[in-house]
Amino acid sequence: MTGPAVVAIPIRSFSDAKTRLSGVLSASDRRRLAEAMAERVVRAAHDLPVFIISDDVDVARWAGRLGVEVVAPGVTGLNASVTAAVGHLGTDLPPGGRIIIAHADLPRAHDLRVVTGDGIAIAPDTERDGSNVLSLPAGTDFTFRYGPASFDAHCREATARGLEVAVIDDESLALDVDDPADLAALADADESDLRRRS
Repeated sequence: MTGPAVVAIPIRSFSDAKTRLSGVLSASDRRRLAEAMAERVVRAAHDLPVFIISDDVDVARWAGRLGVEVVAPGVTGLNASVTAAVGHLGTDLPPGGRIIIAHADLPRAHDLRVVTGDGIAIAPDTERDGSNVLSLPAGTDFTFRYGPASFDAHCREATARGLEVAVIDDESLALDVDDPADLAALADADESDLRRRS
């Protein structure tokens, strides 16, 4: 890290999490999975302060049990919520500080601190489609473009603003869980880990 950093994790809710898994997991199982993955991401911040971005009361209670602060953006949509939270968090960081935005569905996340650089740093998903973890200097004028093909969109946004882009290819941050194929990939990865340890 080039300076102090904080981690921001957007979570809309747990009650209707991961609906694309509804064919293979019950609502209660999806909720448990979403909470477990989010807690894993919080732990992957290690010594960095963590802020959950959410207006959901249930998520706020969960964050409180973990001793994590909540930023309630008061707006709808992922891009608008992240923009509001980053603006709020950036005011308390000194020059050289960074904000790391991490998705909450990274079941193998180990260390978010590796996503750093001089400008924009992105850890993409396995398909290089999404931006699983993105970090930027506090106070940077940047338009977030989460959604389909966000990795390319964020790279273009950074280039257009004259910002250096660092791509962080980290296996532990590349796997996110959105659909049944991702669950299968997670099971395979866990099995490989067990074989290596045995």
